[in-house]
Amino acid sequence: MFLEKLKNSPKNLILVIIAIIGFLIFILINQLVFAPLAKLVPTYGILDFEFAWIPETIQTIFTVWGTEGMNLQTLGVYWDLLYIIGYSLFIFGSIVLVSRRLTRKLENVGLILSLTPLIAGLFDLIENINLLIMLNNPNTFPSFIPLVTSISATIKFGFLFIGIIFFFLALVIAIIMLIRKKS
Repeated sequence: MFLEKLKNSPKNLILVIIAIIGFLIFILINQLVFAPLAKLVPTYGILDFEFAWIPETIQTIFTVWGTEGMNLQTLGVYWDLLYIIGYSLFIFGSIVLVSRRLTRKLENVGLILSLTPLIAGLFDLIENINLLIMLNNPNTFPSFIPLVTSISATIKFGFLFIGIIFFFLALVIAIIMLIRKKS
């Protein structure tokens, strides 16, 4: 089973490299793409777009953004495809690394939960496809697209939240176990 293999493979050094590469992609895209984009298009950010839920809200956002804002946001969605890889690798690698330091039962839970950022990435991909459909067809996109987009974003953030919360709880447990072992 895939999760059993995660107990030993890839080696910790490879996981650290994967997590660092993911972290660098995450930070660089945040700082070099998303932060400037938020300044260039200050009204209605990408989260407003992701959670618009209905076509009328999308039309309001598009009206405020105008053609230039829509073009900039389209570029942002394309960059988000690389961003998905970054945060997925970073969180996945971090969860696996800390899970390997836990008791067998918690390690198994951690290995299952290491899949949460990968699942989140799949929902982010679905979300991005739908965002691009709307951006490329602002007056003719199907009316269900905003709903699918918002549901995908909700599921994505839910899986990310679960994975990140587990990572921090597991990290605390691993530190406590290390302290007790040294005492």
